[in-house]
Amino acid sequence: NACLERVNELIAASVANLVTREDLAVLQRLQEEFAAELATLRGRVYALEARTAELEANQFSTTTKLRGEVIFWLGDAAGDRATNNVIGNFAPEDSDPTEAYFGYRARLNFDTSFTGQDLLRTRLEARSVPNLANYDITNTLMSRTSIDGSNNGIVLDDLYYRFPISNGKGQVFVGANGLDLDDIYDYVTPFGGSGDGALSRFGRYNPTTFRGPEGTGVALKYAFSDKFKLNLGYLASQAEFADQGRGLFNGGYSTGLQLMFNPSPKIGVSLEYNHRYFSSDDMTSTSSLISGGTGSWGANRPFGDNSTTTENLGFQANWRISKNFELGGWFGSTWANQKQGGDNSATILNWAVTLAFPDVLKEGGLGGLIVGMPPQVTDHDISALEDKDTSIHIEGFYRYPISDYISITPGFYVVTDPDHNSDNSTIVVGTLRTQFRF
Repeated sequence: NACLERVNELIAASVANLVTREDLAVLQRLQEEFAAELATLRGRVYALEARTAELEANQFSTTTKLRGEVIFWLGDAAGDRATNNVIGNFAPEDSDPTEAYFGYRARLNFDTSFTGQDLLRTRLEARSVPNLANYDITNTLMSRTSIDGSNNGIVLDDLYYRFPISNGKGQVFVGANGLDLDDIYDYVTPFGGSGDGALSRFGRYNPTTFRGPEGTGVALKYAFSDKFKLNLGYLASQAEFADQGRGLFNGGYSTGLQLMFNPSPKIGVSLEYNHRYFSSDDMTSTSSLISGGTGSWGANRPFGDNSTTTENLGFQANWRISKNFELGGWFGSTWANQKQGGDNSATILNWAVTLAFPDVLKEGGLGGLIVGMPPQVTDHDISALEDKDTSIHIEGFYRYPISDYISITPGFYVVTDPDHNSDNSTIVVGTLRTQFRF
């Protein structure tokens, strides 16, 4: 059809000696032979024009796309309540206090672009998933799932703007709400996503470099080449409380950088460092604790509710050995210093080894096995506050894609000697996660 139109243009232009009588005969025969196809093509074009006009007249926005995710979370925990930590017996014994539950999380992302390369993200969220670490359930942070907690109705979960610099080599983030460390730093294992990654909170990534005071601030992600990348930023947790003596620079904050190195498409390595300040207000929130709400209670509050600074160093790596097998993991070290009510210091360590099995059984599927040690106080100026035993986290799951939009992930994880105390019974958590995306 395009060729026919071009021939007609040239004929109309009266180009000398362009078409012979034989050429015109061939052209006429082709028009007759393909008359049905040409009519169908014109009809399809007219239909597309009508549909396009209808979409333009009724579209939600010329600049915004709506993306959503809904997660159903079925779970239960078996095992006695953790009743002992470094200070001794601090909770009454209860044999298997957890009941089976059915929770959810729903997210709506309104992604707006003004230039085609920038992004203004506005996210609304509603969720209700039990926090298994609660005192009257397992009483240990090591049992927490990757998603937990409840919103008071629908909340504004994210509000940040991202735009490119240096011909797209860099991305600048400006966050008013919900800009987190795991938005700035990249995880190299395939288990970091809350909705499609590990089932446990600890199994997603190194909790001491990927969590901390966060929410408001600025960040830069810059790729020097295909192999080297730098991520850095400053995030504050209480930027909106200027009337309470806090604010962007007076409350809790996290600042640091990450160096990413990909020597080949199959290998990823990163080194992270960040400095964090936890105000006494931060220490009352399970999401902003020193060990990211994982590990022992002592690792999260080595100095009680007193304000604390930490220096954190993390290393992670992942190697795609074959199409269906990846080996990875991380190691994290934290040096905490008390800034209120004393002058003590503590060292906290955590590590994990991950095995991933992508595209096993079905294209898009993902099997996972994680073995690690949740954050542990290995050294403390007050020796009685050092964790005396070692807990091991063992997790297995398989994400099965039913379609491009629906997946189910059955799995479990086991925590031995919860809270790094052998006087506590082993806890087993079983879950069935269903993810819907649109």
